[in-house]
Amino acid sequence: EVRRKGTVATHLPQQPFVNVPRLQGPHSHTDVSTLDTMSTCFYASTAAGAQSLDLRVCGSSLTTTAEGATETLATLSELDALITVTDILWILVCGILVFWMQAGFAMLESGSVRRKNTNNILFKNLMDASIGAICFWLLGYSFAFGNAKYIYQDVGRDNRFIGAGNWALQNFNNDFDYHSFFFQWAFAGAAATIVSGAVAERCRLEAYFVYTVVLTTFIYPIVVHWVWSSTGWLSAFYTDSDGDRFLKENGVIDFAGSGVVHMVGGFAGLTGAIAIGPRRELLSDDPRVRASVKGSSDLLCALGVSILWMGWYGFNAGSTLGAGQGVIGQTASAEPALTYINIAAKVAVTTTISAAMGAITTMVYSRVVLGNYKLTLCLNGVLAGLVSITAPCSVVEPWAAMMIGIIGSIVYVMASNTVKACGIDDPLDAFAVHGACGVWGVLSVGIFATQSNISRTYGFDNNAVQSGNQFRNQLIGVLVIAGWTTVTSSIIFFGLKFAGLLRVSEEEEKVGLDASEHGVEVLEGKSVEMKAKGEQPV
Repeated sequence: EVRRKGTVATHLPQQPFVNVPRLQGPHSHTDVSTLDTMSTCFYASTAAGAQSLDLRVCGSSLTTTAEGATETLATLSELDALITVTDILWILVCGILVFWMQAGFAMLESGSVRRKNTNNILFKNLMDASIGAICFWLLGYSFAFGNAKYIYQDVGRDNRFIGAGNWALQNFNNDFDYHSFFFQWAFAGAAATIVSGAVAERCRLEAYFVYTVVLTTFIYPIVVHWVWSSTGWLSAFYTDSDGDRFLKENGVIDFAGSGVVHMVGGFAGLTGAIAIGPRRELLSDDPRVRASVKGSSDLLCALGVSILWMGWYGFNAGSTLGAGQGVIGQTASAEPALTYINIAAKVAVTTTISAAMGAITTMVYSRVVLGNYKLTLCLNGVLAGLVSITAPCSVVEPWAAMMIGIIGSIVYVMASNTVKACGIDDPLDAFAVHGACGVWGVLSVGIFATQSNISRTYGFDNNAVQSGNQFRNQLIGVLVIAGWTTVTSSIIFFGLKFAGLLRVSEEEEKVGLDASEHGVEVLEGKSVEMKAKGEQPV
């Protein structure tokens, strides 16, 4: 394998090498004397009479003679160790980017609520990450991935519904697997944070803590298990002893979580918004009173969405779960096999195109229909495009990403208007952005994915998309995730409501949750700390 200036020319022998005495082989078709500027790898056999090549040696530079190399050659095991380090580093960096999205959510949500509730919404974001980390470590990750084995192996008590092993990461005793938990926890935190926007400005903190515990411990991990584990019944990674998926042909393809993360957060948020009811001002007949619920800072909203867009590259591209590994999927064609980082690069491109088209489409809608350019609408258009492309980002072409972003922004606008028409108060359009666009993102795989892209990414070489089988699988996934999340969330939210623990009192809502829950009140545009609840401010 000869590399020069970024190009690769592979010269493999028709018969295996045996005891090669020097670097030039009988079938290499390469004059070693010309390789002084090349990095070259040779394939050989370590045993006489062997019928396969089991050794690869590489050198960064060669002598100008045909007698041998001056550099120390790396063995295949040393190169594999380097690849492993690269994969782990990639996952850690992308996990940090996903966690950085918490800052984006905090800015977006604090800018979307009134000043008297900013402390409260920021506190919820902090607790989402903190409570979620402990719950996901103790139980959630185990319910999601269990013993991380295939169904035909010794899976312990894992089954197609739920994982049941590796409690509190007790199986991670070799230090080689902790990056997996870190990356998945960042995703769990994102799912929990989505809900906080839907119930903003009127939810009791204690009730929100209860829901966060249940979401990160049970509701979200079960969906992860179904779609992303090697034993989940919806999973594209499920493989029986015959190499087949439980849901033929390819299972549900959700590359980075339009369904797993965003649908769960969006539908849970919608359920919470219905259970808790609208803010008091929205029940008024006075349009000026209803208009008073406008958010406090468009600047914070814009900064928040910018951070979310940046973090989304870790969210989507990081879902390759590696950077240096050799082959993701084997292709039936003569194309060279792709590495993880090749797929990640394409994912970054499709993610960018969909987000950009989401913003442009909502801009056009805003100008033509509303008569002006509405910033907050276009910011949500960006998020709509990002959520929509999250599931299909690795299996569609750039032109399809453009269409997915356009349709996603239209889905967002329609869903937002429908929710408002139904009298449901969702301050951040959490359901319209994450729930509705999450549905569209999952379904779009069955419409825009191509056989070649699925083959390169997952290794499945079939006509499931053309036959409609893939769309059927995606539809099943949408219905199951929406049903599971709605039912389980309803039990929690309506249970808290009937117990009188869900919503703050009318007086507390009027003065603001910063004052009633945190001892912070806004006076003359500044936040001041109270001595104690109900006393005069310091």
